[in-house]
Amino acid sequence: MTTSTRMDDRLIDVPRGLANVVVTETELSDVRGHEGFYHYRQYPATSLAETRSVEDVWRLLLDGELPTPGESASFRAEVAARRGMSAALSRILPSLVEPTPDGTRPAPLSALRAALAIEGAQRGLRPIYDLSEAERRDDLVGLAAVVPTIIAALARLAAGLEPVAPDPALGYVADYLRMIRGDEAPAEFVDALSVYLVAAIDHGFNASTFTSRVIASTGADAAACLVGGLGALSGPLHGGAPSRALDTLDAIGDPSRTDEWIAGELEAGRRIMGFGHPVYRTEDPRSALLKRVAQRFGGPRVELAVQVEERIPVLLEQLKHGRALHTNLEWYAGVVMEIAGLDRELFTSTFAAARVLGWTANVLEQARDPKIIRPSARYVGPPPVRG
Repeated sequence: MTTSTRMDDRLIDVPRGLANVVVTETELSDVRGHEGFYHYRQYPATSLAETRSVEDVWRLLLDGELPTPGESASFRAEVAARRGMSAALSRILPSLVEPTPDGTRPAPLSALRAALAIEGAQRGLRPIYDLSEAERRDDLVGLAAVVPTIIAALARLAAGLEPVAPDPALGYVADYLRMIRGDEAPAEFVDALSVYLVAAIDHGFNASTFTSRVIASTGADAAACLVGGLGALSGPLHGGAPSRALDTLDAIGDPSRTDEWIAGELEAGRRIMGFGHPVYRTEDPRSALLKRVAQRFGGPRVELAVQVEERIPVLLEQLKHGRALHTNLEWYAGVVMEIAGLDRELFTSTFAAARVLGWTANVLEQARDPKIIRPSARYVGPPPVRG
């Protein structure tokens, strides 16, 4: 890190992408890349994914403690009661899946982003700057709770089907799958998807979480913070890789084609989606977790994913010596979501149904800091012309 001085202030040069730059303190989560470990509060995240519900982990991040059985039931009921969309959004929703002029349908995450902005406007949310801590939490929980309902409704409308109303008797994951399918999903599908969603709720200061916090630092309303996070999540370098990882498996098709296909991608300078992470320097613990989930189901797709995963690091060492890459969350996430019956067009939106819960806790934490996030840039263009 270096510094340079201007007449009006002092600038600090930092690495591109703010890599390893600490911008604030947080009590919510941490990613220890060299250890291959991450945690929510003081609990290992992968352990929570295997033992706790989405609602329990969401409440942990919001309020700082794992709930007792009574608190768990109360929070689950609070969330379930708030899954319904506004009447205005229900009327507008069909227009968000209408074909574009070129005949394609809007991307599901784009439609979700628009829908959540409309829902926020309909609720008349006030800037979090003007709210108490309890009011901020209420706005954020209420808005995040409706996200699975919107995703499912958009998916069914795009398929020519009527949306299914939420069932407050079901948990977050079970009702999400039911609203997409039209009937209750098998328990093993619910359990598999729950592991994925808990594992994806939060992950340090990733691009979408940081975006939500930047917006929160301005004092904007809850919808602005969460919709901004969705915008960051839509990029293929952040939230769009699970479906692309399945595309890789489709392209390879058979383990015998792995070497040929991977060599071709590397020679063309293309990234291998599902491999590599900006923080982890060892195996991504989320990948190892979801690999175990996938292997409980087995089948040709899982076998191919495992064989390709084991072969790619060997090829990289041969073709790109010193470039060690391990699978990340997305490699097995796509496999698990496919097993649970989700179309790949819904993968990034489903990721959002998890990550939006982490954003609510991050927005609450950021809102307690009165300082706006406002970095500087060094101008390198033509010299200004002074009049």
